[in-house]
Amino acid sequence: MRVDQNVIAGGRPAGQATGGESVPGRVEVKERVYRTVAEQASASVIGVSRSDVKADVVARGAGFALRISSPLPVPDLDDTAAIVQTTPVLDRARELQEHLQRELTGLFGQEVTRVALTITGAIIPERRR
Repeated sequence: MRVDQNVIAGGRPAGQATGGESVPGRVEVKERVYRTVAEQASASVIGVSRSDVKADVVARGAGFALRISSPLPVPDLDDTAAIVQTTPVLDRARELQEHLQRELTGLFGQEVTRVALTITGAIIPERRR
């Protein structure tokens, strides 16, 4: 995966606003970098550890398509007050997809056109005392 761009001497982007002479070049980013960034960002947004998240990133046209697999944090079943306040799983998954799409588009610098989220299970986060 690579991004073709023009830069001026010193590494800054070239363009009309810079007024500098452009030097043709490109930046190549390995697929594993995108996968690692997607896994870390997804773990942070979902609220699980990075080791619980698996991500596949596919270059698709001018953007990316992602497949993310992760467990979903849920409240302890003995905590009825927390269960009542919890958003239904499908609504929460949709919100996570939208949040991840915005977050990863910003991190990647290119449009994330699709986020397929697979919930692999449920985990109960430990309470900190």
